[in-house]
Amino acid sequence: MTFTKPVLISGGGVASLLLASSLRRSNIPFIVYERDASPIFRAQGYRLRLSPEGLDAIEKALPPAKWETFWATCGKTGGAGLVSIDPVTGETTGQGIDAANPSTAPQEVLSSRDGKVVGISRGDMRKLFMEGIDDSIRWGFHVRSYELTADGVRAVFADGSKSEEGCLLVGAEGIYSHVAKQLSGGKLKVYDLGSRGIHGQAPTAAFKGLGEGVFRLIDETTVPGSKIFLITNVRARDMDDPNIQFGWTMGGSPGVVKAPNDDYTLVGKPAADIAKSLTANWHPRFKPLFEQMDEREAAFWKITCSSPDGVPEWPNEPRVTVIGDAVHSMTPAGGIGANTAVRDSELLGRLLSEAGEFKNGTTEAYEKEMRIYASEAVKTSFRNSQFSLGTKIDMNVTVEPRDI
Repeated sequence: MTFTKPVLISGGGVASLLLASSLRRSNIPFIVYERDASPIFRAQGYRLRLSPEGLDAIEKALPPAKWETFWATCGKTGGAGLVSIDPVTGETTGQGIDAANPSTAPQEVLSSRDGKVVGISRGDMRKLFMEGIDDSIRWGFHVRSYELTADGVRAVFADGSKSEEGCLLVGAEGIYSHVAKQLSGGKLKVYDLGSRGIHGQAPTAAFKGLGEGVFRLIDETTVPGSKIFLITNVRARDMDDPNIQFGWTMGGSPGVVKAPNDDYTLVGKPAADIAKSLTANWHPRFKPLFEQMDEREAAFWKITCSSPDGVPEWPNEPRVTVIGDAVHSMTPAGGIGANTAVRDSELLGRLLSEAGEFKNGTTEAYEKEMRIYASEAVKTSFRNSQFSLGTKIDMNVTVEPRDI
């Protein structure tokens, strides 16, 4: 490879670290700048279900030995697929699509490989992707903008200092990306859908009443006129391991989940208490998920989404591009966002490797292909969220880049 300057990557999330792993595999120099002070600075979020496309992208991007470790770490769930349950009565309402609304419920294909649902926690994924590249990660650097040089680019940090010169800057800071806003001239927008949720974890014993499978609980009676949903994945292989916790993800229609003082950065007991309160009248079959939860791991989250019209176009800048949530934020429905993000990482990493050096046209080719699959993914994600929670987009309620 003849890359004389490193690829600069803004953000240290899943997409960033997979891209970095891909670049290391191709001997392309890079530096990752992450605003957090360390990899354990914040809660890692919910468990991700990997689609066939997401798994393929990860396998292509990682070195073979690293992929084998990743695959061995993933949970593989059998069972009857997605099972819908009324959490108040405890009755099963359908399998696969919602039985009550077969014509309107979104189709969800769960199995990824070998007839199994494959999943992994964000924390584990981030840790695995980070292995072997930690020497090129710089912690505590918050990218606020960038400036082009005669034949390169520099990231500009919140304190006014600048990075070394790179051949390319990849914005991957998620929904609060300053790089995305500057690059697109404000065309890339993220909308706050108003819905909020809570992530929780509990020992495997708390899930024995469910059995193996992927379960979706939808409660339409506790809060009149609103919905509360919970999704969890119970893996038989790990069921009897006392050292493992299973996670669940809860969400509610706008106004259902409210953090104290509207502070959604809170973690721990405040989030755990709200989850317990909202599920107080749920069937005894599900009580252990909350009664036995690890309160320290509870965390709030917001449901956001890019425009369901798709990824907009902007004038290509050969030395700057964006991946992941920075360019296509999605609702958590179906885990589509993370699977699309890793496709970005594999595609961009592969194009850079095939080029053998920095070339004009590489980011243009990446953005052209990315817009096709990412636009479809955003539309599907928003449609699924409409079905699950009745979410709507208010074009006046956007999420703006900020210091967090």
